[in-house]
Amino acid sequence: MKPTHWEKAAGNGLLNRRHLLRMGLAGLGAAGASTALGQDAGALFEIPDWSRMPGANASAYGGRSPFAGEFQRMAGTPNPIYPGGGASRSPLQFLQGTITPNGLHFERHHAGIPAIDPAGHTLVINGLVRQPLAFSYENLLKYQMVSRIHFLECSGNSGSLLRGGNADGTAQSLHGLVSCAEWTGVPLSALLDEAGVLPGARWVAAVGADAASMGRSVPIEKALDDVLVALYQNGEPIRPGQGYPMRLFCPGWEGNISVKWLTQLKLMAAPAQFRDETSKYTDTLPDRSSLQFTFPMGVKSLITSPSGQMNLPRPGVYPVTGIAWSGHGAIRRVEVSADGGRTWAEAMLQAEPLPKALARFTIPWQWSGGEAVLQSRATDSAGNVQPPRGEVLAARGTISFYHNNCIQSWGVDGGGAVSNVYV
Repeated sequence: MKPTHWEKAAGNGLLNRRHLLRMGLAGLGAAGASTALGQDAGALFEIPDWSRMPGANASAYGGRSPFAGEFQRMAGTPNPIYPGGGASRSPLQFLQGTITPNGLHFERHHAGIPAIDPAGHTLVINGLVRQPLAFSYENLLKYQMVSRIHFLECSGNSGSLLRGGNADGTAQSLHGLVSCAEWTGVPLSALLDEAGVLPGARWVAAVGADAASMGRSVPIEKALDDVLVALYQNGEPIRPGQGYPMRLFCPGWEGNISVKWLTQLKLMAAPAQFRDETSKYTDTLPDRSSLQFTFPMGVKSLITSPSGQMNLPRPGVYPVTGIAWSGHGAIRRVEVSADGGRTWAEAMLQAEPLPKALARFTIPWQWSGGEAVLQSRATDSAGNVQPPRGEVLAARGTISFYHNNCIQSWGVDGGGAVSNVYV
């Protein structure tokens, strides 16, 4: 059943994506797809011990199999001069599909995770409204909710690539501040409609109940469009690290604006100019001027396998897979290169991409045992194309590290070791 010819789609071994359907029989790259059955095939059908006796009882909350691996989030080292600040990065290279399990979803905190009793928590809507309102957690649970699948990305994700180094970086350490989930909650537009938005209201100042009183300003057009007051993540109440009992969720925009532990929404004529939208989360350019309120996350993709610190054990055909996303719409196309961007082949998208959500792409690659540079390049439904690193550096410089969506390059050496490289 092994094909006599692999149809090449681009240089250095990239194959036509249609071969993915045949790799189950013929792809012998990572470990071999199957075992041939000989005359001693009966030994394969011996009943193993775990099938001879009852297993463990049902648990109150499910856990991972001990044989599935110990991958987990990567948490930063505590900083004594910044108590509670830091982030936990998702293990992107070990995940498949597009939905991130709640326990592996990245986190970013500015003053730690408050332990909020929802019985004592209130969300206030005030400012330029017809009637100020206050909502308890129980109040919000009674409203009609909607569910939407969206990615969430910290604007500092991938920022270290602009400054070089990181040869030992992994998909997790370099890009792990992005995740995707199904978010369920009350459309903010419904709550604002109930409060009555006055004509002069142009911004909504959102404030969290953490010790940092983290606040961000949201344009009224966005607030009335697709913003949620999120109460659930992947079907369960959002976890404390994601803002329990409630958070703002602004699809496609930098993660910092989706304020966690939401406690106030004040409608204003101008932005509030919070600390996190002046001294932070602005894009300083080479001439020292700064761009402010650059909310949407750009079109982006990342090969998660093979990726940094992985190793290809032998020459053969491997599936190259990864994720792509855009704050401007849905992913329409992902191309992959194995020769550092000289030639490109279109990858297969595993499902119809959703707006502002992760999309999974795959393409087969025949590695001959030589050196290679793997890259991916995404295009979104608005026509935006993911830029190379040099283009981002020319436009933005290296003073700021926010909103970096440049192409990631993974170098493969002759022994199969994969590392972060710059081309």
